[in-house]
Amino acid sequence: MLELYRLPGCPYCAKVERKLDALDLDYKAHNVLPFRFLRFEVKSVSGQSGVPVLVDPEHGIDGLAESDDIVAHLENTYA
Repeated sequence: MLELYRLPGCPYCAKVERKLDALDLDYKAHNVLPFRFLRFEVKSVSGQSGVPVLVDPEHGIDGLAESDDIVAHLENTYA
Protein backbone atom coordinates (compact mmCIF):
# COMPACT_ATOMS: atom_id res chain seq x y z
CA MET A 1 0.00 0.00 0.00
CA LEU A 2 1.13 3.53 -0.75
CA GLU A 3 2.09 5.67 2.22
CA LEU A 4 2.25 9.45 2.28
CA TYR A 5 4.02 11.45 4.95
CA ARG A 6 2.29 14.80 5.07
CA LEU A 7 1.80 17.95 7.07
CA PRO A 8 -1.79 19.24 7.33
CA GLY A 9 -2.06 22.58 5.55
CA CYS A 10 1.03 21.97 3.39
CA PRO A 11 0.23 22.99 -0.22
CA TYR A 12 2.81 20.57 -1.64
CA CYS A 13 1.27 17.70 0.31
CA ALA A 14 -2.20 18.74 -0.88
CA LYS A 15 -0.95 18.63 -4.48
CA VAL A 16 0.15 15.01 -4.02
CA GLU A 17 -3.09 14.09 -2.26
CA ARG A 18 -5.13 15.57 -5.12
CA LYS A 19 -3.22 13.37 -7.57
CA LEU A 20 -3.68 10.28 -5.39
CA ASP A 21 -7.41 11.01 -5.19
CA ALA A 22 -7.69 11.77 -8.92
CA LEU A 23 -6.12 8.39 -9.68
CA ASP A 24 -8.42 6.77 -7.07
CA LEU A 25 -5.46 5.24 -5.24
CA ASP A 26 -5.66 3.90 -1.71
CA TYR A 27 -2.96 5.19 0.58
CA LYS A 28 -2.15 5.54 4.23
CA ALA A 29 -1.50 9.11 5.36
CA HIS A 30 0.98 9.79 8.14
CA ASN A 31 0.64 13.25 9.65
CA VAL A 32 4.01 14.61 10.71
CA LEU A 33 4.93 17.19 13.31
CA PRO A 34 5.29 20.80 12.17
CA PHE A 35 8.87 21.03 13.44
CA ARG A 36 11.39 19.50 11.04
CA PHE A 37 13.81 18.55 13.80
CA LEU A 38 11.14 16.26 15.29
CA ARG A 39 10.33 14.37 12.10
CA PHE A 40 12.31 11.27 12.96
CA GLU A 41 9.97 8.88 11.10
CA VAL A 42 10.21 10.84 7.84
CA LYS A 43 13.98 11.09 8.16
CA SER A 44 14.29 7.34 8.71
CA VAL A 45 12.24 6.68 5.56
CA SER A 46 13.67 9.27 3.18
CA GLY A 47 16.91 10.56 4.68
CA GLN A 48 15.51 14.07 4.96
CA SER A 49 12.85 15.81 7.02
CA GLY A 50 10.82 17.63 4.38
CA VAL A 51 7.36 16.60 3.25
CA PRO A 52 5.64 15.28 1.27
CA VAL A 53 7.31 11.87 1.09
CA LEU A 54 5.82 8.90 -0.72
CA VAL A 55 6.55 5.24 -0.04
CA ASP A 56 5.53 2.83 -2.80
CA PRO A 57 6.87 -0.61 -1.81
CA GLU A 58 5.27 -2.33 -4.81
CA HIS A 59 7.50 -0.29 -7.12
CA GLY A 60 10.66 -0.09 -4.99
CA ILE A 61 10.13 3.48 -3.81
CA ASP A 62 11.34 3.72 -0.21
CA GLY A 63 11.04 7.47 0.29
CA LEU A 64 10.39 9.72 -2.70
CA ALA A 65 10.43 13.42 -1.84
CA GLU A 66 9.45 16.57 -3.78
CA SER A 67 5.83 16.93 -4.82
CA ASP A 68 6.59 17.27 -8.56
CA ASP A 69 8.64 14.05 -8.52
CA ILE A 70 5.92 12.24 -6.59
CA VAL A 71 3.17 13.40 -8.97
CA ALA A 72 5.28 12.35 -11.97
CA HIS A 73 5.85 8.91 -10.42
CA LEU A 74 2.11 8.50 -9.77
CA GLU A 75 1.21 9.57 -13.31
CA ASN A 76 3.84 7.35 -14.92
CA THR A 77 3.03 4.34 -12.75
CA TYR A 78 -0.70 4.46 -12.12
CA ALA A 79 -2.34 6.60 -14.81
